[in-house]
Amino acid sequence: MSWHTLAAATSSAAASATARPEAADRRRSPGVLLLAALLLGAAAALALTVRADVVAPPFQGADERWLAWMGGPHEGFPAAVAAVLNWFGGPLGVVVPLALLVFLLVRRRWLSAGFLFGVYLVGSTAVVQGLKHLVDRPRPADPMVRVDHGSFPSGHAAGAALLVVLVGVLLVPAARRRAWWIGGAVFTLAMMWSRTWLHAHWLSDTVAGAAAGAGAALLAWWAFSPALAREHDRPADPAGPGRTARSGRRS
Repeated sequence: MSWHTLAAATSSAAASATARPEAADRRRSPGVLLLAALLLGAAAALALTVRADVVAPPFQGADERWLAWMGGPHEGFPAAVAAVLNWFGGPLGVVVPLALLVFLLVRRRWLSAGFLFGVYLVGSTAVVQGLKHLVDRPRPADPMVRVDHGSFPSGHAAGAALLVVLVGVLLVPAARRRAWWIGGAVFTLAMMWSRTWLHAHWLSDTVAGAAAGAGAALLAWWAFSPALAREHDRPADPAGPGRTARSGRRS
């Protein structure tokens, strides 16, 4: 498939979603599936390339040059931003998706809550940890934060991209998603920068992580979009189903 064909397909899907966002959410968009496949394919290609030579993959020179640019000084405002992003993507950062899960449960959006829990768990655990064990790439020397085994892919970058898609799908109205995607891309890029600035990852690790996280979430959205749209359109009953049934019997 040529880049011109890909651009035309993506533009067509975006235009359709912009013109009729509610209708677009009720069907499986081929543009979303295409983007998910491209992102997951890119992450898989990077994983296989690194696994073939974990010490010196073909782009190791570019990774090392980028890491040299991230040499410092590691202080001031950039250090504060990197510290916040490190917290957000670490174990304590799980409070954010948990808060979203509680919100959806309180709103009785059971399918959305299950979607959030399942996709976040699979994306952050099965995909990221599976790639880490498959590739097992050494990290840059002297990382400035505590890290686990395996540099490839970046779990922080994957989690950021995954969460951006999940929030956009479940909480942002379709007509306002364009602004959300732009802000989410900036946030994900900031997370990628912070991981290399802290010498916790190579640049290619963060690219693969972001691609894997976003691709997994987009694929799940494509699969469940009609059901999620039906749940979102269903009017909420503040009295509860039992109260509704009793009211019906009295009428």
